[in-house]
Parts: sequence; structure tokens; C-alpha cells
Amino acid sequence: MSDTPAASCCSMPAQTSVSAEGRTDLLATSGDQVECPVMGGSVIPAQAEAAGLFRDYDGTRYYFCCAGCAPRFDADPARYATAA
Repeated sequence: MSDTPAASCCSMPAQTSVSAEGRTDLLATSGDQVECPVMGGSVIPAQAEAAGLFRDYDGTRYYFCCAGCAPRFDADPARYATAA
């Protein structure tokens, strides 16, 4: 992760620089990947699981790219499960 402007459901507005110090980038660049059902980014399941960024819904486990995605999923899991 770098100290570059970022914008997502979990970050500051695009004009704001977000410090990467002490943070883990869960967006995947290689290896086993799945798609975040909320934001659509690629996620490494083992890292998301270790960070608690997953939910089980209707017999399927869904992994999230950041902490902001889980509450959105919780609010309407059927919506995001069908989109995944």
C-alpha cells in the first residue's frame, strides 16, 4: 500500500491522502483471489478472513476488501449475494 490519494467505501475522499502506515492492503495483486461483492475489487481470502472481513450467507462465504463493505453487505445481503 502506498501513501497515495484513495477513494472507496472505506477511505477518505479522493482529494485526501491516506497514510498506509500500519495498514494491510487486502486488494489482491496475485495468487488466489475472489471478488468483493460490494466494491468489486479482488481480495485474497486468507487475508480477509484473518482480518474478520467476511460473512457467511445462504451457505456461501463472502470476503470484503475493507471494513466498510461488511456493514453494507449486512444491510442487504441478498442484493450483494446475487450480484456476486
